[in-house]
Amino acid sequence: MSKIKKVVARQVYDSRGNPTIEAEVFSNNLSASAICPSGASTGTFEAYEKRDKSNKKYLGKSVLIPVATVNKLISKKLKNQNIHDQERIDSILIKLDGTKQKTKLGANTILAVSMASKKLSAKVKKIPLYKNFIVKKNFKLPFPLMNIINGGAHADNGLRIQEFMIRPDKAKSFNDAVRMCFLVINNLKVLLKKAGHSINVGDEGGFAPMISDNESALKLIVQAIKKSGFKNGKDISICLDVAANELIKKGKYSIHSKNYISVDQSIKKYLQLIKKYQIKSIEDPFGEDDWKAWSKFVNGTKNKTQIIGDDLFVTNLERLKIGFLNLSANSILIKLNQIGTVTETLEVIKFAQLIGFKTIISHRSGDTEDTFIADLAVGTNSNQIKTGSLARSERIAKYNQLIRIEEDLGRSAKMNKIN
Repeated sequence: MSKIKKVVARQVYDSRGNPTIEAEVFSNNLSASAICPSGASTGTFEAYEKRDKSNKKYLGKSVLIPVATVNKLISKKLKNQNIHDQERIDSILIKLDGTKQKTKLGANTILAVSMASKKLSAKVKKIPLYKNFIVKKNFKLPFPLMNIINGGAHADNGLRIQEFMIRPDKAKSFNDAVRMCFLVINNLKVLLKKAGHSINVGDEGGFAPMISDNESALKLIVQAIKKSGFKNGKDISICLDVAANELIKKGKYSIHSKNYISVDQSIKKYLQLIKKYQIKSIEDPFGEDDWKAWSKFVNGTKNKTQIIGDDLFVTNLERLKIGFLNLSANSILIKLNQIGTVTETLEVIKFAQLIGFKTIISHRSGDTEDTFIADLAVGTNSNQIKTGSLARSERIAKYNQLIRIEEDLGRSAKMNKIN
């Protein structure tokens, strides 16, 4: 039995240049490390991210207390634990914290250790990480939901919708999927330049042009798809992350313009956009507690559009069960740091797939070079992965890892199903 020898943590930095925590777990002569990401647009019900708020040297953003927690407390508690017993490791971490949203130790503290343990287990077994999750054979590659225009909290351009994405629905392989997106992104770049827009990128690598209305962005994307030789809505589909939590006031929403309108009016506008631009997926169309609005919208689409709960579910099993009973969505975004351990994440994925929900593995806007989620997507046969654009190395790292996994699978490599 391979036992944990020690756990060491350190403060490193994420893609925004903010401090974050890296944990390294040791067993015999081997070790594995993992870095916790951080989000900008976060749900109220997410697990707690612990920072040193009183440390003025780092503007209250350092994670030196979480690092000390790992080095002084967690390392001792996990010493001699079986590295392959992930549930046991995570249960110790959860018990040490003892709070519902992991406010004592911090979900970032716990998750870095949990992920590193899973990585080390695979390393000790001498298997790729993707083979150390739920699926043991018939692995499938996820379709990328690739960010191409940033708005909302991820850019400073006035766009109401946070992410405009494309999904290469007719891709025959993951390599082909990336190639298709590459063409659209480069043609969009040409169109933006021609229109006099900036081609600077936002937090997740998508372009952040000074466009103030959603339809202008959608029209540019449709043009880029056509210019690339593809059919919008067939070869490549447009997908949105609205992040409506940022756009609600007294039960009304300013999603489609700066004016606040009712839920019914918002749904009517959504349905018009879906029809006009062949939109196939919408994430967080309404607020995290507006269950009725979500249910109305799903019903309005006749369940033909992928409706993804992110802030609504926050990778939380109890909230997912409520959403299922209320028919509030048909898909769930999976973010490890929303819940805080690998074990809890896998429980949510298993249940979601059991009830027929699509699972979309996601990065965070403040991400790192860590490629854990790429392996997680394949190792759970999740339908899609959302990990930014073909820009910024922390985003590219995940795509490159999926290309390596596809190569490792050889002839048995297959793309997942969208419908």
